[in-house]
Amino acid sequence: MVNTKVTLSGLTLDNPVIPASGTFGFGYEFADIYDINILGSISCKGTTREGRFGNPTPRIAECTEGLINSVGLQNPGVDKVISEELPKLAKVYSKPIIANISGFSVDDYAYSCAKIDKEDQVGIIEVNISCPNVHNGGMSFGTSPESAYEVTKAVKAVTTKPVYIKLSPNVTDIVSIAKACEEGGADGISLINTLLGMRIDLRTRKPVIANKMGGFSGPAIFPVALRMVYQVYEAVSVPIIGMGGVTTARDVIEMMLAGASAVQVGAANLIEPCACKNIIEELPLVMKQYNIENLSDIIGGSH
Repeated sequence: MVNTKVTLSGLTLDNPVIPASGTFGFGYEFADIYDINILGSISCKGTTREGRFGNPTPRIAECTEGLINSVGLQNPGVDKVISEELPKLAKVYSKPIIANISGFSVDDYAYSCAKIDKEDQVGIIEVNISCPNVHNGGMSFGTSPESAYEVTKAVKAVTTKPVYIKLSPNVTDIVSIAKACEEGGADGISLINTLLGMRIDLRTRKPVIANKMGGFSGPAIFPVALRMVYQVYEAVSVPIIGMGGVTTARDVIEMMLAGASAVQVGAANLIEPCACKNIIEELPLVMKQYNIENLSDIIGGSH
């Protein structure tokens, strides 16, 4: 009998498979399709201080082996997430969740993280630093080690739960940013967020997406994600949640060999609502095929 259990900052998961933020709503939406309690955990929809309608439409563009989205963090705001969304999820999901928090200033991040930290359902806080810093010309917090450190330190000062910083791949040196997060007190790193991409409509000769550019995700980005997880694993001592183009149980194992302790599944959920379920069911079979008894034993096994 194979053992699929893994541990993240003291939290034991039945398996490493977690739906990625923004691709699984607040989780309860999928409860009619299958028993979501089979999931290792759920990274809930990105939550901001105030409610957001999101970006203008069109927001989605299809690509070969992926898609581009520019949804713009549409969510009801942290207070409504706590009062309305989390109670709905608690009715159908009994495990600790990952709360994904976004912000446009350091104060935003600290405010929302302090609020969500008080919720018993939340096991880990995942901080998305790919947002534009409104006080610094709109550049993403995740593009400089200094900004990444500042956000991490501010969030850690107001929280008691493990904090994982979700990094943007749209940088020249992912390692320096991951190290800055660790120095700021991060308990773990999540990577990667989407790459920046665009499509142009040949008939109108205009960008397909109203925002012109958006986040490129899907199987095409898997090699980039894998490379970054591998690099960051060699540079930090905190756990990593790997993501980016994961669609199969083999991808999960490959990501863990690169250094991930758990793996998030994103765009695949938008194509196949049972993607995570299928991966979880496939995992023990693939483990046997590659003579893996304990999944946690292979973390970083390619180094």
